Amino acid sequence: MKFSHLFQCPNCSVSTNVLICIVLFSCNVLAYAATGSEYATFLQCLSKNLSPNEDGSSFVYTPQNASFASVLKAYIKDLRFDTVETPKPIFIVTALKEAHVQSTVLCAKTMGIQVKIRSGGHDYDGISYVSKQTFIILDMFNLRKIDVNVATETAVVQAGATLGEVYYRIWEKSKVHGFPAGVCPTVGVGGHLSGGGYGNMLRKFGLSVDNVIDARIVNAKGKVLDRKAMGEDLFWAIRGGGGGSFGVILSYTIKLVKVPKIVTVFRVMRSLDENAIDIVHKYQLVVDKLDNDLFIRVLLQPVSGKVKGTKTVRASFIAMFLGDSNRLVNILKTGFPELGLQKGDCFEMSWIRSVMWWANFDTNSTSEKQLLSRKSNVNFGKRKSDYVQTPIPKAGLELLAKKMISLGKAGLVFNPYGGKMSEIAATALPFPHRAGNIYKIQYSITWHESGLVAENNYLNQLRSLHEFMTPYVSKSPRGAYLNYRDVEIGTTDNGKNSYSEGKVYGECYFGPNFDRLVKVKTAVDPENFFRNEQSIPVLLSSQGRRAGQYNGIDL
Repeated sequence: MKFSHLFQCPNCSVSTNVLICIVLFSCNVLAYAATGSEYATFLQCLSKNLSPNEDGSSFVYTPQNASFASVLKAYIKDLRFDTVETPKPIFIVTALKEAHVQSTVLCAKTMGIQVKIRSGGHDYDGISYVSKQTFIILDMFNLRKIDVNVATETAVVQAGATLGEVYYRIWEKSKVHGFPAGVCPTVGVGGHLSGGGYGNMLRKFGLSVDNVIDARIVNAKGKVLDRKAMGEDLFWAIRGGGGGSFGVILSYTIKLVKVPKIVTVFRVMRSLDENAIDIVHKYQLVVDKLDNDLFIRVLLQPVSGKVKGTKTVRASFIAMFLGDSNRLVNILKTGFPELGLQKGDCFEMSWIRSVMWWANFDTNSTSEKQLLSRKSNVNFGKRKSDYVQTPIPKAGLELLAKKMISLGKAGLVFNPYGGKMSEIAATALPFPHRAGNIYKIQYSITWHESGLVAENNYLNQLRSLHEFMTPYVSKSPRGAYLNYRDVEIGTTDNGKNSYSEGKVYGECYFGPNFDRLVKVKTAVDPENFFRNEQSIPVLLSSQGRRAGQYNGIDL
């Protein structure tokens, strides 16, 4: 069945999961359709909360509207969630201003309809726009204003803006400022920042949320709150704990960071017959200890060998350095000579051009305005994540290479930590994966063939690779990154067992911060209006908590 991956049992076999999913979906896999009465009721409710001359139908789309399909598809970034069988929203609200968000929350709550909040669509498991329940999508793409203030070195960024738009607007105002966030320009700000956000400057400046100083959010009562009004607990929670569990993020106020006029990038590739294993092993020993201005990502992927019909594994070392090539070459000559970096491997450019280079744009002929484009490649795909705290031995890397070759397509990326990441406490924000981690792994597989046979084949490849890595990654819990959303870790149906269900995936994403997030959630949204398959659960009074406390959590 399509969407079997949305509701997995983390301790079950693949075959067991498939059977569970068939039972879950056999009753209803067809698209939801809004009845005329539901639409009329919703519009009538909206009208009570809008200005006298506003017409809610101008920004609310039903399946009967000719533009419904195009609006829905515009921000679906994974074809797994764009099939005939995919459950559809009964309508889509494309808010044009903050008041529309407030009204949507109030009306959906009155009608008992689940709201899915979408800012960019780069949601690896479709949680922001797919549900097995009757639901609407609150799409934030029209709320994309970016106000850059170079004098204060800050910017107010609405949730529907993309990272590419943020980078471009900063560059318009200053050639020596930037912001530490993701390398994909079409990612939406709302989801990226509320889940933590990281990029190729994290060793220098930390996560995106480490550089957030204020926010505006619509809470479950339909009120707009800034940092002062929401209080420090909620402000803490929406910087890494996932905004969709607590409200609708309207905007973030971010601190700009200083970047040099010249930065350097490189991409050096080594295959197995070019000592890739030895180089990757040494990489693990030094990468988190190198100069904080340097970020080196390693992409491991199976590729065709030199002999026809053979396979090998290629390691691509992809770097961002906040400085010139001479200093970079000297740093690696001393700290990582095994890579063999030469000055000819390096490309010096402005920071904004490095953003384009990382996004695989042609930095020689493409205008910076390309960063404003919202178009991106859409394929079938799946991602998973891990954290590595002890270097994988050479023997393990050799077995990994053999495993990747045998699987055929699944690959992974090592993203280094250290630097600023080691200076911030694990409890400072909901994101706990700081000191002690050498690097984060992103497992990745992308395919183009449609159909259940192809999907199962590729998903099983990635699951197999993830399972193979179990001895080498973090444990108790096995860590995972919220923005690499992975429902195979576990899900909740938001019922009476939501706390125990939520703890399964919650401790993977948030470690020791999970219970504090539950406490905040229970305080600000006790009716659990803002919910999804991996949301922060509410502690229910029916679960028998003592007054003011539950399972040792002070409320």
